[in-house]
Amino acid sequence: MLVDIYADKGGTLAGPGGDARDSSRFLIAGIQMPVPVGGRNIPAMVTQLEKTVAIYPGVDMIVFSELAMHGPLHACMSKDPEADIAVFRQLAAKHGVWIIPGSMFVEREGKTFNHAVVIDPSGAVAGRYDKMFPFMPFEAGVAGGTEFLVFDVPSVGRFGLSICYDIWFPETTRTLTNLGVEVLIHPVLTGTTDRKPEIAIVQATAVMFQCYVVDVNGLDAGGVGQSLVADPTGRVVHQCGQATEIFPINIDLGLVRQTRAEGANGLGQVLKSYRDRTVSFSTYQGEGSSAFLDGLGPLRTMAKRYKAP
Repeated sequence: MLVDIYADKGGTLAGPGGDARDSSRFLIAGIQMPVPVGGRNIPAMVTQLEKTVAIYPGVDMIVFSELAMHGPLHACMSKDPEADIAVFRQLAAKHGVWIIPGSMFVEREGKTFNHAVVIDPSGAVAGRYDKMFPFMPFEAGVAGGTEFLVFDVPSVGRFGLSICYDIWFPETTRTLTNLGVEVLIHPVLTGTTDRKPEIAIVQATAVMFQCYVVDVNGLDAGGVGQSLVADPTGRVVHQCGQATEIFPINIDLGLVRQTRAEGANGLGQVLKSYRDRTVSFSTYQGEGSSAFLDGLGPLRTMAKRYKAP
């Protein structure tokens, strides 16, 4: 799904009081905060959001972590998702900011999805997205989405959304990049030992696809923190620790465009090289299946190997 809301990306963007500012710059605040295992986290999210706009009145977008609203347990699934979303729609309109309130489990047509929304500064839902790659086999019972979400911020640039495990599959970011995405918003819930590799993947994704990646993890049942933002040269602009943190980052869309045109620091022009490739990748024929992959066996949790004598 392509949510192409705004075609205008030029000129200036009027700031408070009507002042013009550099339209290629955009202030995104990630909120890394605890997510209780029992859910019911929306009041705490509202408190952190209000604190963010009070401390950083110039903020343009606020992003929370994956499953921030109700936590990781299906038993705490929202009973009224639209009412929950309405809380953040009202806050977006009140403060004139974009809000991505993480994600939540929802039921639709007899299936469970890990669902996220993007809310624009008028309070309208600009787009919806279902996580494409549930963390199988551990997220058993969660269906994968099939449609991409791309949205334009007026006079700024093109943004895309993926959730947690999605980024481990470069085909997802490749598709978003081919649709023109310059900033990848990436809410995660990672509390496992693979957080370090995931951080490396975030940084590699940024430089491979020459885009910003805004990766927001939670705390407690919501993850081990260490949220980070990487720029299109692969540089880590900021990385959090393992405590509650509001981290505003002023991203520069001009850097994305320069990097894509000239290469990171004048070096590899990755996207244009991919565009002009002479090779056809046989691995993608037949939807990417192969005798080797088929021979790996079913997708299931690891069986216990040790048996007591």
